[in-house]
Amino acid sequence: MAYAIALAGKGGTGKTSIAALTVKYIIEKRKKPVLAVDADSNSCLNEALGVPIHATIGGLREEALEKIRGGGDRPGGMSMEQLFDYQVQQSVIEAKNFDLMVMGRPEGPGCYCAANNIIRKYTDKLSETYPYVVIDNEAGMEHLSRRTTHKVDLLLIVSDPSVRGVKTAERIQNLVKELNLDVAAHAIIINRISDQKDGEELKKYAEGLGLTVAAMIPQDQNIFDYDLQGRAICELPQDSPAVAGLFSLLDSFDIP
Repeated sequence: MAYAIALAGKGGTGKTSIAALTVKYIIEKRKKPVLAVDADSNSCLNEALGVPIHATIGGLREEALEKIRGGGDRPGGMSMEQLFDYQVQQSVIEAKNFDLMVMGRPEGPGCYCAANNIIRKYTDKLSETYPYVVIDNEAGMEHLSRRTTHKVDLLLIVSDPSVRGVKTAERIQNLVKELNLDVAAHAIIINRISDQKDGEELKKYAEGLGLTVAAMIPQDQNIFDYDLQGRAICELPQDSPAVAGLFSLLDSFDIP
């Protein structure tokens, strides 16, 4: 079974950038292939990794439902489950040193539970063939309450440099405990610190809530510049401030 690293946090914390840099860490430090999973309906991990999307789980689910409603033929006499299984495995985006599976946004209205259950199933299934899995979860805490995030070796809880972000991190940490999720270890990251003094004050505030801040990742102009130029975040050099900060944190964990 793969070593699983998952990310959680409110929207706008830079969680997806941290996910992409985590993929970069595994590739460069462990030199083994990674399955990256974009479990956020607002898919953008592919941009941070520099690969195009040709299919999403949500889109494939909608296509399957349309076939069922329309009574369309299924190739080779496949059952709908067999056809969908084949389509999902074909949708995995193959890149150098990593593959990417994307949830995407279901076209229909209503709950995303079905698509989430599907991506959970195939994350489990595909992780049997990869040594590492990095899962970029949707913003907020619903994925935790729906138990989309499970069997995680390391959960990175990402906050921005704000009281609101830290409070969300506290709620996520508490929810992990309340639901008794299978999370071996977790780390709270305050991301995009632009002023060290303010960062230290925020860290004290977090500690007052009973949180242990594992890392404060500095604001990195290079990330903004790469994004503006349409370049992949995972191409940042190792001495870039955000890369150096995250790599130092991940070095401190016993990642096999």
